[in-house]
Amino acid sequence: CSLQAGLAVLLKAERLFHSSYHSQAVHIRPVCRESHWFAQLPFGGFTDASCLAVSWELRQTLTVVFDFFSSGQGKKDWSLFKMFSRTLTEMCPLASQSKVYVDISPKNKEKELLEVSPPPTSVHEAIVQGEKKTYAVYDLLSPSLFNTSRSLNVQLKWKRPQDSSEMPIPTLYAQRYVGGYGLQTGEICTLIYNTHPYRAFPVILLETVPWYLRLYVHTLTIITKGKENKPS
Repeated sequence: CSLQAGLAVLLKAERLFHSSYHSQAVHIRPVCRESHWFAQLPFGGFTDASCLAVSWELRQTLTVVFDFFSSGQGKKDWSLFKMFSRTLTEMCPLASQSKVYVDISPKNKEKELLEVSPPPTSVHEAIVQGEKKTYAVYDLLSPSLFNTSRSLNVQLKWKRPQDSSEMPIPTLYAQRYVGGYGLQTGEICTLIYNTHPYRAFPVILLETVPWYLRLYVHTLTIITKGKENKPS
């Protein structure tokens, strides 16, 4: 469908590349299609001497972060049109699944402050990093979704203004800064914080390094609570 239908309609380059963060990735992995037995590997591959047929799975991902809170005078309201300057008009006929998930989890135990429109086709609940999350789901393959309008513009509004402008602290977040100067004393420091009261999480760190910066892997040190932590 290219950019003519489905979720890809939203991929307007001038909006994506002016966001706070964007990342594109291609994941390719072998999948055993036919075998008597196989052992699953931690990262999704397999090891199987008796695998009779192998398929290759291709997965493309696009991650984009918009920061409307700081650019919109502290307003947390957003919509698809505000982010992408476009709305969803129809589903891609070739897609077997096409959904939009909106996190509507309450930030506190009081009444719901979030209002999402139009009404979602369903609501999905899941446990993410030990916390209960609630998602409004818009199924583009649902015939009723485009019946009332030829355009889907998902909007999220706050029912009343927030008492403070502080954003909730996520369970996992990171900071990075550069110290020293030159190749002799220059260094990159990445601080990863876990705010969960008791649970530990495995972390996969992907660093994007400019071509002009030379890193010496043997100088890598990882310190956790004052003690050196060897990476796996």
